[in-house]
Amino acid sequence: MAFNLKGRHLLTLADYSPKEIDYLIDFAIDLKRLKRAGVYPKSLKNKNIALIFEKPSTRTRCAFVVACNDEGAFPEYLGKNDIQIGKKESIADTAAVLGRMFDGIQFRGFKHESVEGLAAHAGVPVWNGLTDKYHPTQILADFMTVKETFGRLKGIKFAYVGDGRNNMANSLMIGAAKMGLDFRIVAPTDLYPEPAIQEMARGFAADSKATLTFTDQVAEGVAGCDVIYTDVWASMGEEDQIPARIAKLKDFQVNQAMMDATGNDEAIFLHCLPAFHNQETELARQFPEICEVSDAVFSGPASRVFDQAENRMHTIKAVMVATLA
Repeated sequence: MAFNLKGRHLLTLADYSPKEIDYLIDFAIDLKRLKRAGVYPKSLKNKNIALIFEKPSTRTRCAFVVACNDEGAFPEYLGKNDIQIGKKESIADTAAVLGRMFDGIQFRGFKHESVEGLAAHAGVPVWNGLTDKYHPTQILADFMTVKETFGRLKGIKFAYVGDGRNNMANSLMIGAAKMGLDFRIVAPTDLYPEPAIQEMARGFAADSKATLTFTDQVAEGVAGCDVIYTDVWASMGEEDQIPARIAKLKDFQVNQAMMDATGNDEAIFLHCLPAFHNQETELARQFPEICEVSDAVFSGPASRVFDQAENRMHTIKAVMVATLA
């Protein structure tokens, strides 16, 4: 079943119904099939897309650019030195100008209020490529990967392990609550999502029959899981907190012992990337214990991280086509 999403923003999955989320995932799966068959519908021909990046990104930028090119749109990258949001120009004024020139706007940055301001004043669809609170395009790719692997979302046992109060934990929790998963946050108690977001998720879970669990007991949290997910222990801009986070989260590293503790030989590992899983980066060489996942798991047979990364492109394409074409 197709849904008319034309003109809609994507700021958080809280604004989308379970059927609309499922539609976007299935649409992305279909677009992936078409691309692999060499078929490009060019549904966004002659559309112009503004890509605002206060924060740099590999996957988000490349996914939007390739998705635009595949569908016939023209992407324009606007880095932090190219645009004056909140500095020399208000968000409302920037939104009004860009909305007169572009057909859609992607924003990746710091404050969630910034992407909300763009959506309020642009007059064209605005998509959240990441803010301090939410990362909805990533969750669509994550859930697409789960659905490709298991054929379903409802009832999947899914544990997010590590820093449970970041944008990934928030977004996964909201998405899982919408889609009826058995979702667990496995983290130190002072790193749980903020109470207001928990309460919002519980409301969605009551409708979908999802279950939400918060625990600092790793074995309890991952038991029976189909999916183990983690993210870096210190997000961009939190580098000064790395030693403290290592001390707090070292027992929450995803390793083979944790995968074995699921009791599920078919369990998969997911990560939004980039990941510290070996000493091949400057930061990991400086802090050898920073690895939130062992290399054996990251590079092992349970890992779906590169399928997941590719799926960013297909889900972002689905979002743009569905809200513009």
